[in-house]
Amino acid sequence: MRVFITGASGHVGSAVVPELLHNGHSVLGLVRSDESAKRLTSWGAEVVRGDLDDLDRLQAAAAAADGVVHLAFRHDAMQAGDLAAAAASDLAALQAIGDALAGTDKPLVSTSGTGMLAGIVKDRIGTEDDFDPSGGYRIDAENFVVELAAKGVRSSIVRLPQITHSRLDHHGFAPSLIAFARQNGFSAYVGDGANRWPSVHTLDAATLYRLALESAPAGTRLHAVQDEGIEFRTIAEAIGTGLDLPTRAVTAEDAPQYLGFLAHFATMNTPTSSARTRELLSWQPTHPDLLADLAEGFYFEA
Repeated sequence: MRVFITGASGHVGSAVVPELLHNGHSVLGLVRSDESAKRLTSWGAEVVRGDLDDLDRLQAAAAAADGVVHLAFRHDAMQAGDLAAAAASDLAALQAIGDALAGTDKPLVSTSGTGMLAGIVKDRIGTEDDFDPSGGYRIDAENFVVELAAKGVRSSIVRLPQITHSRLDHHGFAPSLIAFARQNGFSAYVGDGANRWPSVHTLDAATLYRLALESAPAGTRLHAVQDEGIEFRTIAEAIGTGLDLPTRAVTAEDAPQYLGFLAHFATMNTPTSSARTRELLSWQPTHPDLLADLAEGFYFEA
């Protein structure tokens, strides 16, 4: 299968591209820089130069492919606090890709997050059946992709946890938490820190993207979850240990001072199951869990 991938040189893309190539697929990757283009070419992938806002280029590349994996997201806008702009860019890109794939029965695997479950699931573990029909940040894009199943697209959504971790992770939530801890002189959690975050190893997530591309039924929501939920305080303590810094509770009011753009996310309680995903696609995580990766120490290297 010839697969067009947005975000091909990013954190997750850097695992998905080799995963597809090693399993007999060819890859056409969207990249913005010469450095990223060189990296993709060295892996054996083809390159499309452009960015997420180049809708005509996205549409043309999707139409020329046998399937699409959408990984790109405006993380720069998100980290600057402009969540609306990030979400709008994501939805516009998906609409362009969806138009190109409509009526073809080709697969589209897009990306969402388990964090959205915080607003719709209370006092239980979230499942793949849980979604918000009323829409909202990133929810509109997820619902759009699922609805493409009725338009002749074999569409599926992979919900990534708040922390997708590995040696490939340089700008995700784990490195951000570590950077804030260095800046503060302590590793922070909010309140009692008992809220739980799911996680997954990047390489296990990459395997799930490939399986979804190859065989996920149309309109499927999937959970790339290895750890169903680790208390945020435990994550903060592991970061404190790795940096040889104390761990300290902060109030919700003070959280933006110490956790920046992550202050809102740091209070989320989103324990999440992947039982249905594992059964449907025979997906089984095999790589180290989050606490094991943090204990390895590579996240804390200068």
